[in-house]
Amino acid sequence: MFEVREKPDMVERALLVRLYFDPREADESEALLDELEELVKTLGIGIVEKVLAKSRAMHRKLLCGTGKADEIVDLARAHDCDCIVIDNQLAPSQQREWEKLSNLCVIDREEVILDIFAQRAKTREARLQVELARMQYALPRLARMWGHLDREGGGGSGGSAAARGMGEKQIEVDRRMAHVRIDRAKRELEDVRKQRATQRHAREKQEAPHAAIVGYTNAGKSTLLNQLSGADILAKDMLFATLDTTTRAIELPDGQPLLITDTVGFVRNLPHRLVEAFKATLEEAVLADFCIHVLDASSPEVERFHDTTLEVLEELGAGDKKIITFLNKIDQVTDPDQLAFLNRTYPDALRGSALKNIGIEELLQACSRVLADRVRRQHYRIPQARADLIGLLHRDAKILSTDYEGNDILVHAVVPAAISGKLEQYLQETPA
Repeated sequence: MFEVREKPDMVERALLVRLYFDPREADESEALLDELEELVKTLGIGIVEKVLAKSRAMHRKLLCGTGKADEIVDLARAHDCDCIVIDNQLAPSQQREWEKLSNLCVIDREEVILDIFAQRAKTREARLQVELARMQYALPRLARMWGHLDREGGGGSGGSAAARGMGEKQIEVDRRMAHVRIDRAKRELEDVRKQRATQRHAREKQEAPHAAIVGYTNAGKSTLLNQLSGADILAKDMLFATLDTTTRAIELPDGQPLLITDTVGFVRNLPHRLVEAFKATLEEAVLADFCIHVLDASSPEVERFHDTTLEVLEELGAGDKKIITFLNKIDQVTDPDQLAFLNRTYPDALRGSALKNIGIEELLQACSRVLADRVRRQHYRIPQARADLIGLLHRDAKILSTDYEGNDILVHAVVPAAISGKLEQYLQETPA
């Protein structure tokens, strides 16, 4: 990995490669290659060319045949590349074979995503999650990293037995250190999870419902949260702009409070270890009362993005959550056929633009409907002597109006189910 090998600035010219083995996979493979281009650009690496290569069979050594691998390596050399980025997942042994063949740095999609996450992580929790995922990825590749140092003169000269012995000894030291770092990160993450559990209990005591904004990376989730809450969260047109969850409190049209959390974006072929390492962050989607699924309606890949998000939610154990689907960037869809497809495929979805504040009110109304059974608009006639009940309403409900009649206080309020029983004897018929 760039950071582990301490040479992130040495990679300037990259050749991107996607291998596929079935002609029916050609279109999806091309889309994945385009997505890899966006991911690599996020790292600030220059891209000289993209190669979509078909191999007749999957080979254990290089994933593709040696002839196809030679063609790719020759192209990389012709472009004076210092890195080959292969979109397919490479086993550690395959990565070593590619680097031996090309004498270049060779990385896969997973390493690209891990390096992006390493750059973007800000909070202690996110940094711990990234460290755990990176060390788990790097552990079986330590021999490969020492191979790089050998070529740079860091592991002795001439490949002598003495040099190899020193390298092997150092690898064992590094492996022990890696295991120590992995164990430490797991322990610290467990502490973070306990802290989050304490925070959740505090939220639950407040009886505030909770929604998680989920969706494919760069779909507009942070922009939507900004519109809903008036917050100022980083919202850029880039992949994985948000890694750290942000929770904001808003008020729904019926007066009910709602906590909304922005989550890390999903991506196709998300490395499994990232799903595992980021469960402390993504569990917000699992524990939420419902999810707001943001889709980029303007993307030709909208259906695949939709399916990817649902697959990750299923893997996290949140597949049975109530979901409000929001087709974002609908103002950018001008093709009648695309609009017809969206209407046909997502008939119940809301449509709007988070950036232009289109459809936001309809989304808030939908959230109120999802939580309709949690609150009621009620009218009460409460004796002035029962100041404790008035205090309860001020603390745990939303008072819409107050009036006085004789020794009674007439209160119109949005009341959560948790306290409605304490006020039941003071209920009044809804005024005409």
